[in-house]
Amino acid sequence: MNWGKMAEAESLETAAEHERILREIESTDTACIGPTLRSVYDGEEHGRFMEKLETRIRNHDREIEKMCNFHYQGFVDSITELLKVRGEAQKLKNQVTDTNRKLQHEGKELVIAMEELKQCRLQQRNISATVDKLMLCLPVLEMYSKLRDQMKTKRHYPALKTLEHLEHTYLPQVSHYRFCKVMVDNIPKLREEIKDVSMSDLKDFLESIRKHSDKIGETAMKQAQQQRNLDNIVLQPPRIGSKRKSKKDAYTIFETEVESTSPKSEQDSGILDVEDEEDDEEVPGAQDLVDFSPVYRCLHIYSVLGARETFENYYRKQRRKQARLVLQPPSNMSYCSDPNLVLDLKNLIVLFADTLQVYGFPVNQLFDMLLEIRDQYSETLLKKWAGIFRNILDSDNYSPIPVTSEEMYKKIVGQFPFQDIELEKQPFPKKFPFSEFVPKVYNQIKEFIYACLKFSEDLHLSSTEVDDMIRKSTNLLLTRTLSNSLQNVIKRKNIGLTELVQIIINTTHLEKSCKYLEEFITNITNVLPETVHTTKLYGTTTFKDARHAAEEEIYTNLNQKIDQFLQLADYDWMMGDLGNKASDYLVDLIAFLRSTFAVFTHLPGKVAQTACMSACKHLATSLMQLLLEAEVRQLTLGALQQFNLDVRECEQFARSGPVPGFQEDTLQLAFIDLRQLLDLFIQWDWSTYLADYGQPNCKYLRVNPVTALTLLEKMKDTSRKNNMFAQFRKNERDKQKLIDTVAKQLRGLISSHHS
Repeated sequence: MNWGKMAEAESLETAAEHERILREIESTDTACIGPTLRSVYDGEEHGRFMEKLETRIRNHDREIEKMCNFHYQGFVDSITELLKVRGEAQKLKNQVTDTNRKLQHEGKELVIAMEELKQCRLQQRNISATVDKLMLCLPVLEMYSKLRDQMKTKRHYPALKTLEHLEHTYLPQVSHYRFCKVMVDNIPKLREEIKDVSMSDLKDFLESIRKHSDKIGETAMKQAQQQRNLDNIVLQPPRIGSKRKSKKDAYTIFETEVESTSPKSEQDSGILDVEDEEDDEEVPGAQDLVDFSPVYRCLHIYSVLGARETFENYYRKQRRKQARLVLQPPSNMSYCSDPNLVLDLKNLIVLFADTLQVYGFPVNQLFDMLLEIRDQYSETLLKKWAGIFRNILDSDNYSPIPVTSEEMYKKIVGQFPFQDIELEKQPFPKKFPFSEFVPKVYNQIKEFIYACLKFSEDLHLSSTEVDDMIRKSTNLLLTRTLSNSLQNVIKRKNIGLTELVQIIINTTHLEKSCKYLEEFITNITNVLPETVHTTKLYGTTTFKDARHAAEEEIYTNLNQKIDQFLQLADYDWMMGDLGNKASDYLVDLIAFLRSTFAVFTHLPGKVAQTACMSACKHLATSLMQLLLEAEVRQLTLGALQQFNLDVRECEQFARSGPVPGFQEDTLQLAFIDLRQLLDLFIQWDWSTYLADYGQPNCKYLRVNPVTALTLLEKMKDTSRKNNMFAQFRKNERDKQKLIDTVAKQLRGLISSHHS
């Protein structure tokens, strides 16, 4: 029962679905019916669906048949009407055909005329368009032709301007034409061509400038020289001196160093042709010789092309190379040692600076360079004067200058500021206290000052600056050059005492002349020494140092001579008999000292006294060392007495006053140590020595117990070895005991003193 109900429900559902599909088929477009049919065939009831479909088709066929039967009579009437219309249409067709044939026949000529008119109108429009286009193209072609003409005539800057107008104004209006495209493509090439041609002109200009720069510079410097001479004539009164002459000489040097060449006439090179002019005729200016138009053209062209920086860098680089090439000194001029050449160079640089200043160029750096060259000039002067001083000092005889007439006397006094009333009163022949190198050195110092002054000319320096420069250079001459020359002479190995004495005398007089050198500099610079910041001359110090060095050398030389005499000493330390005279070597030494100190009469008193005291002290010290030296292991009383005779000879020399100025027995004090030591041993006064030792007023205050013990030991050894039978003689035994006792006491003094 249930199964039957279920089957009935399914049948109803299937029927409803089939009905829906049929409605969808009826209402759906044919192209979209596929999915609907697929749903039928996907089911299992397609047979029943086909039955329903057939039933639905039969129903529609019956409705169509009913509708056709209802409208059949109207269809027949319509066909009848159409047949009537066809007849009338055929008549109308025949009439239209006949009318068309007539019209075609009648309008054939008109069509031909109209066709001709059409062609004329088309040509007219084409001609008008062509004229319009040509009116646009003609300015472009004219500008391009103008551009080519400008480039052909080398008017590159106007050509560049024309190119700019052509590119930005004319070509954009006709840019669609092929010839315009060709022009547009050629524009960069034309720019490069203009750029290259202008650069080529610039290179020609630079090359021509390089070739003819000597002529241009010669003309410019000649004009500057003439202008400066005119200024000097107007601003300064006529003078007789080296200043005007030096300016003329500067240009003379310039003319001799520059080869005069006549440049070729080259319009594009920038150099104009100028024939040689006479000095009296007007010479064109250097600016008239140079045409800078190639430079300006190239500058404008590169500026328009946006490459101004490239042009400036190239131009500066090339001009810098040319400047280095012109200013590069020869390889053999790494350092100039001739002050005259340096002075000539300075004059040329001053003239060059004046020339540049005329044309508006800054010249401060040139004058700064001249100040640096001034230092080099000063160094070359110092080297030159070092040779001059060396020659003067080497050729001097180091003897006072003899004069035999008033004329000779005045000549020397005119060369060197010297005044001595006592010498003036003496009859001829007479001698100056100094040797020839004094006036020669003094005059050379003045010549050096003149040489320094020459360099300061035309440097636009104030009087104070010139004075300061001269004083500083002169100080270098005195403290370095002259001082070194004097020191070299003083330290010379073969120099004698006479030469050293004369050097001291000479430097004393040169020291006094320093104030006259101050006055000399003041007179030529017009700057008073009292002016603030004025440099002082150091000549006094120089000559003092040289004199002190000579004094020290005298002391050393004297001591060396004394040592040479002492090397001749030949004492017989074992002698038994007492001699009756001093040793020969010492007599010769004293004679040498007397003759030497006799030469010291013209020396300052203090120098002679110091030398004499130094010699006596050195002699006394050397004699003491000779007596106590280790090689003398034993000596006798007789040898000691002979040594005492030599010391007495030395004391006699000291008492004789070889050099004036010593008070009483001051010089003898140099031998006081020897005297007390010898008196102690010869008098055998040991009791007094031992009793008074250490007291401020003792008799043998200068005798050191160590020295006394050393000498006593030498005498004790002699007594033991040379008196083989001394133990059998009572006196000898007593003496030996006394020596031992004294030696023991001396050791006690020494040990107590050290403790």
